[in-house]
Amino acid sequence: MYKDMVGRKSDKVKNVVERGLVRRFAESIGDQHPIYLDEETGEKSRYGRNIAPPTFPRVFDYGTVEGLDLPKKGLIHGEQNYHYTRPLLVGEEIYCHIEVEDYYEKSGGNGRMGFLVMKRYGEDAQGNVVFTEEMITIITEAVRKAMNV
Repeated sequence: MYKDMVGRKSDKVKNVVERGLVRRFAESIGDQHPIYLDEETGEKSRYGRNIAPPTFPRVFDYGTVEGLDLPKKGLIHGEQNYHYTRPLLVGEEIYCHIEVEDYYEKSGGNGRMGFLVMKRYGEDAQGNVVFTEEMITIITEAVRKAMNV
């Protein structure tokens, strides 16, 4: 189904770790730790400024993998893991892209399911990887039938 997409990636997209967005994100996840919200705490921290919560990269734009057309509904969020070399700093620019890592299928009690493995990357302005995010999206038999595949 998506085997031919493996190895394809999007172009890099510039994102900014904006203070207001970090605040709204932290409030929305119920984690109002001062390191995310209070400027004085950020300045006194070992980072010299505020940082973003670990799952903050969910709000970034990663661009589009040309030809990867996923259905708008019916997908299952299977797994998601973040790996950091350092925290995201409020105010910095992060360049993001996504790559299709793998696609495989398994049969189960609900029919044949597809597993789309993608990896997202966030790099600083010097091209150093700050984080990676690995995620698996499950495409159920019902969704596959609706897509006529």
